[in-house]
Amino acid sequence: MTKKPVIAIDGFSSTGKSSISKIIAKNLGLIHMDTGALYRGITYFALQNCINEDQSINIEKLIDSLPNINLEFQNVDGELQLFLNGKNINKEIRFPQVSDNVSQVAKEADVRNFLLKTQRDIAEKGGVIMDGRDIGTVVLPDADYKFFMTASQDERARRRFLELETAGEKTDIETVKQNLITRDKIDSEREVSPLKQADDAILIDNTNINKEQTIELILSYIKKF
Repeated sequence: MTKKPVIAIDGFSSTGKSSISKIIAKNLGLIHMDTGALYRGITYFALQNCINEDQSINIEKLIDSLPNINLEFQNVDGELQLFLNGKNINKEIRFPQVSDNVSQVAKEADVRNFLLKTQRDIAEKGGVIMDGRDIGTVVLPDADYKFFMTASQDERARRRFLELETAGEKTDIETVKQNLITRDKIDSEREVSPLKQADDAILIDNTNINKEQTIELILSYIKKF
């Protein structure tokens, strides 16, 4: 039996990477792994356990605590949900406080190395679609398919704002846009595994196309297996 493909989807935040990867995985019968959720899981742990008096994250303490962190995805009603040391934190990792701090945690080399092995172990068996910011460049450089998703900052801010509004979060579009600009800057300029398009990745710009059209476009590149 031939091994199912490994697909890497990278790109900027609020391009729909995770939700689109999830649907494609279902469509193709692959496992979907949201690597951003792993970084959010570590950020959530840090916010609970490694906080300075000024409420900032104590990075040194977090790095010392990495051996005590066990993150795993478990199947809950057909969806992979994230568990931290046995507790389901799938909802908590989407809280704004986690979103505001995740880029800072994710730029730490120790954190990235800690998660690298987890991600590669899952992909080794094949049949995986993994989304993140450095999957095609660092985590799975030999992936069968690589895509890089982008959209204009205004469009991404609009999507993120609607998402937060639906979740009942009170905010305004300008704050959301500034948060995106900051995250883009941190993600693209960090020394370790910066967010960048792999040389052999297919660029998917979905500024002017909807989710269904984006999915159709990505699927058009993937050969039947």
